[in-house]
Amino acid sequence: MIRHICMFTLADDNKEAHIAQFLERGQALCQLPTIQNGQVVRKTQNAPNANYDVALIFDFNTIDDLNAYQVCPQHVAFGQFVGAIRVDRACIDYEF
Repeated sequence: MIRHICMFTLADDNKEAHIAQFLERGQALCQLPTIQNGQVVRKTQNAPNANYDVALIFDFNTIDDLNAYQVCPQHVAFGQFVGAIRVDRACIDYEF
């Protein structure tokens, strides 16, 4: 299996509204058939400011499934949404 973790720091303007939208839109991605298990999370209240604000944690059966997800229309639209509100991003894909 492949785990895909993608974390974001969001812009400070309207941050709570953007987090709510991120969580809602991320949950919709969890329904995609290539995602075997999905979590959409936000940092714990009072966590250090250096922590990322939100993250996607998705499991895929194969790297081909992950690659298909990367170009699917729902992910592309999500990426456009997040690209407009993020200031930082980190990602890792690994086998487990």
